[in-house]
Amino acid sequence: MKIAIDGPVGAGKSTISDAVAKALGILHLDTGAMYRAAGLSCLRAGIPVEDEDRVTAHCRALELDVAYADGRQQTLLGGEDVSGLIRTEAVGKAASRVATYGGVRRAMVAAQQRIAEKTSMLVDGRDIGTVVLPDADVKIFLTAAAEERAMRRWRELQAKGDATPFEDVLRDLKARDHQDMNRPVDPLRVAEDAVVVDTTELDFDQSVAAIVRLIREKCGAEKEG
Repeated sequence: MKIAIDGPVGAGKSTISDAVAKALGILHLDTGAMYRAAGLSCLRAGIPVEDEDRVTAHCRALELDVAYADGRQQTLLGGEDVSGLIRTEAVGKAASRVATYGGVRRAMVAAQQRIAEKTSMLVDGRDIGTVVLPDADVKIFLTAAAEERAMRRWRELQAKGDATPFEDVLRDLKARDHQDMNRPVDPLRVAEDAVVVDTTELDFDQSVAAIVRLIREKCGAEKEG
């Protein structure tokens, strides 16, 4: 079984996908974490993320992998588990920029496809249903209003002691939306056969339940057909 979940920044793809995969008894591949690890590596190496040639060369040589413990993904950079280090705003911005480069995306997509071929898996990101797994059994586009996504992110930052104003979080989110949707290589878009799930009015548990129900109904219908 291959499940593709795409959507904009702040839609809750990673956390919701974790819960959905657990409910379905399959693994979850967070592709955004791979791009974040690439962004983190560029920042550590002092490579300007605006320098496409240097970024691409650097990312092609990365030792980037994933492992699973208790059903959760560990993102490994040169063997180091960086899962907790890649969730900052700075790394997120760097990831969004490096993800616009064709050479970087080709390297990442190839790695993601190899991982997804090993077993039944839920994969989330920005171009899973359109590029990485175009033959996925179920494609979902997870979204919510920009203000709601920014509010969720702002609350997460507050809980971590980050005092970034809500207005700044909203502005950055809208800028990343624009960049993701207008990049020349594999832009964020809804796959023609994807189901759009808007969670603006749903809490976390309701969102998970809605997606699990949708997947089970769709897979069940396909088996009957």
